[in-house]
This record gives sequence, structure tokens and C-alpha cells, in this order.
Amino acid sequence: MIDLASVRARFPGRQIVWFDSCATTMAEAEKLAREGCPTGSVVGAEEQTAGKGRYGRSWIAERGANLCVSIVLRLNMPDENVPVLSLALGLAAGHAISQTAGLACDLRWPNDVLIGEKKCAGILVEAAGGTYIAGIGINVNQTEFPDDLAGTATSLRAVSGRTHSREQLLIRLLESVDSFTKMLVEGGKEPVLQAFSRASSYVKGKRVLVEHGAAPIEGVTDGLDPRGFLYVRRPDGERTLILAGGVRPA
Repeated sequence: MIDLASVRARFPGRQIVWFDSCATTMAEAEKLAREGCPTGSVVGAEEQTAGKGRYGRSWIAERGANLCVSIVLRLNMPDENVPVLSLALGLAAGHAISQTAGLACDLRWPNDVLIGEKKCAGILVEAAGGTYIAGIGINVNQTEFPDDLAGTATSLRAVSGRTHSREQLLIRLLESVDSFTKMLVEGGKEPVLQAFSRASSYVKGKRVLVEHGAAPIEGVTDGLDPRGFLYVRRPDGERTLILAGGVRPA
């Protein structure tokens, strides 16, 4: 079980609930939100039996090796900022990993954190009446992955060759989430869009394949629109705005 003493000392008074095992931290955080918990409340687990990814996919994580948390965010901002909130949280996760493990991260629109071309962390945001539940999963000390993920997933330990403190990573993550969400609320979307564009090799000039319904879109990324969505320029020169979809290198 993660030792929360140092985390609670850094964030006195913050509600932090930690499970040995639960279905999903997202569902537990939603319960806390409905009960009126304060913003910044955190739910984590050593093991999730039904971890949630985007589009209903499962999030696979080795028990006791990774960081699986959901954070309740009550932010004074319009719902139209939710796409940019996902980008802000990706920046926060990447910054926390860099500060804790000394590893450089890339960001793949809209919510994947990469080391090299392999995913080490993912973000899921769900909105409900002005409250946002931010699910963040980081592969910290996992050493093996299922066959279908071995070529696309990695962990901080797999890259660095050493184990990392989940407690210190959680502290850095919460600090970074506070910082980047403050940037969004106080500064609006533009500072976040600029920071994401600087941090991500996928925003501009990357040849990608976008899983977009029955007809995948192939082209070269061509920047973000003011709402945080991704432009892809097709081979025929048409510039297509991607509102949703899995982005992969072509």
C-alpha cells in the first residue's frame, strides 16, 4: 500500500481516499463529488478491477506498481474548456514525471503521455454539472505488459532501469494539476494551448493515422484550433479538424 504520510503532510486538509482494491477510482471519485467533497479531493487505489480508459476501454495496471488516481475538480470555467482541460492535465502529468523521474515526456493529442513512442500515462476527464473528474493513470514501476500492449506501453522503471517513489510522484502530480488548472482558469485557454503545442511533437508536422469511425484519416498534423482540437492536413491538401479519435504515428 502506498505510504500517504508524506502526501498528506504536503497537502494538509486535502481529502485523500485510498483503496486496496476498487472497481475504478473514477466511480469512487464521482461518489465523493455527489456527496459535496471539496475541489482537489483525491481517490487512489492499489488495484482497479475495472479501470476505465477513453471510449470505454480498459486501463490495465499491475497491482501496487503504478499510480491510479482520480481527482475531483470544481473549476470556475465554461464547459467548452473541457477539451483544453484534458490538455492541461496531460501537461501536468508530463511535468510531474519529468520532475520526479528526470525523464522527458512527449504528449500525444489529446491525452496520452509518451516516453519515446510508448505510452506511460493516460488522462480521462468526465464532466458533470460544473464538476470534473480527472482520471490519471501512470505506469510507474510495472515491468511486464500484456502481449497486446508490449509494443505500445512502457513504464518509468522500464525506461530508467530503476524503481521510483509513487508517493513523490503523487505529490508532484497534485502540485502540477493545481498549477496547470490554475493557468486554465485564470489565464484562459491560450496559455495552455501554447504550452501543449511546445511540449508535443504531435501538434504540428507529424504524420499520423486517426482512428475516426469506420474511415481512418491519414495526414500530417497542422496545429490546434482555439478550442483545443487538432487539425490534420490530408494528402490532397484538405485541412480536417479532429474532434475525437485515437491518434497514432502513420
